[in-house]
Amino acid sequence: MSTMIFQTFVALFFALLVSSTPVQEKRQSLARVITKCTVPNTVALTFDDGPWVYLYDVSKALRQYNATGTFFFNGNNYGCIYDADEAKRVLYAVQNGHMVASHTWSHSDLTTLSWDKIHDEMWKVEQALQKITGRYPAFMRPPYGNYNDLVRQASSVRGQSLVIWDFDSEDSVGATPAESKNLYDELLAKHPSTILALNHEVYETTAHQVLPYALEKLSQAGYRMVSVAECVGLPAYQSVQDPGVRDATWHC
Repeated sequence: MSTMIFQTFVALFFALLVSSTPVQEKRQSLARVITKCTVPNTVALTFDDGPWVYLYDVSKALRQYNATGTFFFNGNNYGCIYDADEAKRVLYAVQNGHMVASHTWSHSDLTTLSWDKIHDEMWKVEQALQKITGRYPAFMRPPYGNYNDLVRQASSVRGQSLVIWDFDSEDSVGATPAESKNLYDELLAKHPSTILALNHEVYETTAHQVLPYALEKLSQAGYRMVSVAECVGLPAYQSVQDPGVRDATWHC
């Protein structure tokens, strides 16, 4: 057998071998992205960037209308979630019937981070919520509403759905209370079947002016004001247990 024929034979043999070998595709499933409620006549009022000093007033306003809020908490944004006052607010939210969820640890844009750093942003706040409340969240809101496939893959691995919104009160981009109220009025004039509203608990005007106004208008319009989990018919948490006991790991 000539050298050329032998080389051709070897090349064909390895080509057939490779073509018959199963390829292990590295595919990760993508987490569900929730952009609206699906249960008719429901409104999910969500509050980002806490825990912060206005949480008590936000909760009080919600409970006056038998409304359930959803708080997307950071671990170390306006303050450290493990600080005694902050941890107390987080637990207070749960004890008063509200839903708590992840807004990542430091409010970084997840689309700018590596796989490992994305997970770090996620697990650190999940761990804090589990320690403080005993709840392991099933929902995560990416900061700025920014996500890509890598973020969705990481969320899927962690068993979480991403939550965006279909209405923005624009409190975080400088809207005045009057402007936010007007946005709610314009929305309610259309009377959509459902609303998934973005608000921020870290603004005094949201807690004391815009939210009471929105609650009254939503109540008059006949909506049920529920958690994100209830408005999409899914469990709020992956697991529930007793809150943890403060120890040396409770720090930022």
